[in-house]
Amino acid sequence: MRGLHYLILVLFFSLTITLKFSSSSGICKENEKKALLRLKKEADDPTDVLSSWVDEEDCCTWEGVFCHNVTGSVIELSINGWDWTEPKGLKIDNFQWLPSLENLDSLDMSGVDLSEATNWTEVIDMLPSLVNLRFSNCSLHSVPPLFDHNNSVLENLDLSLNNFGTPIPRWVFSFSSLVSLEFTGSNFTGSFPEGPFNLTSFTTLRASSNSFGSVLPQWLFDLSNLEYLDLSFSGVEGPIPNEVGDCTKLTYLSLASNKLNSTIPNWLYGCKNLETLNLKGNSLEGTVSDSISNLTSLTSIDMSENFLSGKLPSVIGKLWKLENLDLSENRFEGEVSEIFNTMNDCPPIGSGNCSSLRTLRLNDNKLVGNLPKSFGHLSNLQFCFMSNNRLEGVLTEEHFINLTNLMYFYARRSNFILRVSSDWIPPFQATDIIMSGWRLGPEFPLWIQSQQSIINLDISNAGIVGEVPTWFWNLSSQIRLLNMSHNQLMGEVPTISISDSSMGSGGGPWLIYLSSNNFSGSLPHIPTMVTELDLSNNSFSEGLTNFLCDKKNESYMLEILHLGGNHLAGEIPDCWMNWPELRVVNLGENKLTGGIPRSIGALSNLKSLDLKRNKLSGALPSSLNNCTRLWKIDLNENELDGNLPPWLGTRLSKLIVLSLRSNKFDGELAPELCELNNIQILDLANNHLFGPIPRCVNNFTAMVNGRKEIRDGDDETDYSYYVGVFRESARVVTKGNMYQYDTILSLFTSMDLSNNNLSGNIPISLTSLVGLRSLNFSSNHLTGSIPRDIGNMKVLESVDISNNQLSGEIPQSISNLFSLSHLNVSHNNLSGRIPLSTQLRGFSPSSFTGNELCGPPLAKSCSKNPEVENENEEEDDSSEVEWFYVSMAIGFIVAFWGVSAPLLFIRPWRHAYFRFLDRKWKSWHT
Repeated sequence: MRGLHYLILVLFFSLTITLKFSSSSGICKENEKKALLRLKKEADDPTDVLSSWVDEEDCCTWEGVFCHNVTGSVIELSINGWDWTEPKGLKIDNFQWLPSLENLDSLDMSGVDLSEATNWTEVIDMLPSLVNLRFSNCSLHSVPPLFDHNNSVLENLDLSLNNFGTPIPRWVFSFSSLVSLEFTGSNFTGSFPEGPFNLTSFTTLRASSNSFGSVLPQWLFDLSNLEYLDLSFSGVEGPIPNEVGDCTKLTYLSLASNKLNSTIPNWLYGCKNLETLNLKGNSLEGTVSDSISNLTSLTSIDMSENFLSGKLPSVIGKLWKLENLDLSENRFEGEVSEIFNTMNDCPPIGSGNCSSLRTLRLNDNKLVGNLPKSFGHLSNLQFCFMSNNRLEGVLTEEHFINLTNLMYFYARRSNFILRVSSDWIPPFQATDIIMSGWRLGPEFPLWIQSQQSIINLDISNAGIVGEVPTWFWNLSSQIRLLNMSHNQLMGEVPTISISDSSMGSGGGPWLIYLSSNNFSGSLPHIPTMVTELDLSNNSFSEGLTNFLCDKKNESYMLEILHLGGNHLAGEIPDCWMNWPELRVVNLGENKLTGGIPRSIGALSNLKSLDLKRNKLSGALPSSLNNCTRLWKIDLNENELDGNLPPWLGTRLSKLIVLSLRSNKFDGELAPELCELNNIQILDLANNHLFGPIPRCVNNFTAMVNGRKEIRDGDDETDYSYYVGVFRESARVVTKGNMYQYDTILSLFTSMDLSNNNLSGNIPISLTSLVGLRSLNFSSNHLTGSIPRDIGNMKVLESVDISNNQLSGEIPQSISNLFSLSHLNVSHNNLSGRIPLSTQLRGFSPSSFTGNELCGPPLAKSCSKNPEVENENEEEDDSSEVEWFYVSMAIGFIVAFWGVSAPLLFIRPWRHAYFRFLDRKWKSWHT
């Protein structure tokens, strides 16, 4: 009987709760229904969000309206004005309809446009029973700094995804029953309001993605019931508070992506219930204390992208609930093995694997050593990232024995040796295997054949020799990233295909890198959806026609094409219109002949064109001026001729590298070339150019500033989706040698006009290029003198103006070029003394021969010893100073006795002088 009573009681309470939050038929209050219908009438509702609000029906059955099951009062109104795709367009301009809903305790208008409802804060006073208010993504743009409200029951306030642009007003924290605040993405700025606040029930603050620009408030960390704090991407700066109150209830803490610059405070290790700790992307420094082992509830730690140092905290391995650990991009050092040796050593001893770790990121640190065999017992591990450390040693099958869930394995740039049997089948089916720099060879790794889910594979620089097995080319049809570059692979590359299942597996780039091997034969055909192809530095031969013009009616998605350093011959075909997405074309160092085809001008997205060291002839096609996004043109060592067209400057003004060295270009340098204000490397050497150097060279702004950053994505000069694979580069002759610049290309500036027939003076405006590092005007017919202010170009490292007809003296200011490590002024008509400086004395005498110069480092001495002359000048100066004081003393004596002597020896003068003084004295006092 007692059980029956209990069952009836449970059913009664369940029914009561159900009725409270379900629509009740026939009990809606008439005045509240009219208020809601007024709202519908006045609202702008283009997508019929309120279509279910029909006068003939009970308002408690309307969508988003919830009534009390007994009184019929509307207690909850939830009007969702947006979904995951886009806002629904519902707009409400006022709240005059709201006071009739006097029993409302929950109002949710997320996504509704309230930009014209400037009195939105009055909603809080209109509804004395309001507990929950959600105005997320409502286009609110103002919040009053002062607001004296009467509400004492409000618990949850959500103002996220608005655009206030002001500090958080103090009144927001003044609700005595407040439990939760949400400000995510609301563009609050400035400092937090000063505390403390009486928030005894407060548990949650979500305030990420704002622009506070202030330090963390101490009072916030003193709230004893705080459980959830998210201030990521919020612009907070300075130190994390060093001392706080009771943090034992804190379960979630994210201060990621801010400007915090302290060490990790000790109080943090006492938050024993903490489950998620995210300090990513700050400037935190110091070590991680072993006390972190106290945080036994942790499931996620992210301290990446900081300046943390010291040894890896091996005790982290004892946090057996830990699922995600990210310590990447710091300065941790020491043996990598230490952290793994504790991960499986949990009580009871012998119970087997107990680590919950699913994600491990240790990449981009200074870790050393080999992985221990205990690494292979992390059976839950799915994501493992250890690239860019100093890891080395031999790995065997035992290191992977229980990694049955491993899907992503990144250990790029490691010196591991993988030593497994030829019939080894890994226990995992990975999608990403990145082993660049490992020693996997010399035989091709047969275990890859078992990886039927592979999508991204990098086995570059792995010491693999020989032909690629046929089965691999079949497997490669499903691989989106294939990198086998820098091995000794040989044979022909068959037509590359993509499986039907891979085509339908979603978007993403298709990247194929087979460079620096011994592949031969004709170029392989590729699918139209491949986005990057690098077959450079192989032995591919024959022509380009079959490769480029195979599918004339299809448009390729290829963005990077690198075929340089092969044996390709014949003419470049004229079918580039089929490749509209190309950003990089490199056909350099082949045996190509003929002219540059006109259709190259169809590549409107082209940024880098490299055709150097071929046998191309003819003039530059005028269609090239359509490629207005070009950053680099390198046509070195060909047989191109004709004038340099003015559109090189007027149309291709974004050029950073223009290298036309060793061709047959002639004519004068057009003044329009001076419009290349982004140019950093200008190399026109070894041509037949004549006439003067344009005086407008000071318009080369990048050579004034000394740095032009090339941005394409996150990494400058890096075109590739797979960062670091294809980086822009340029060959520059400087200091008498050829150098290749890539990673520091944006730092280098050079102008080389040598070995032409240029005449006239060196423009004085040249000295405005104070960011220029290398200058070569040698082997021309330049006359006049070296610009006097050449010493202003303080970062010059190399200067060669030899083999001209320059005259006059070497300017004294050249002694100010402290960065100068190469100088050649030989074989001119220069005369006089070489300026005295330690820098110039260190150069070879051959740098000054063929002139009428004297002084070190030449053996020829000048007619006078400049040091003696300087001493004489100092003596002369000294004697001049001494005679100045002597003459001043004589003058004082003559003047003193010239006045005093008559007064002393001539009595009438003396009486007249004293009578004069007596009259003046009396006149002053009257």
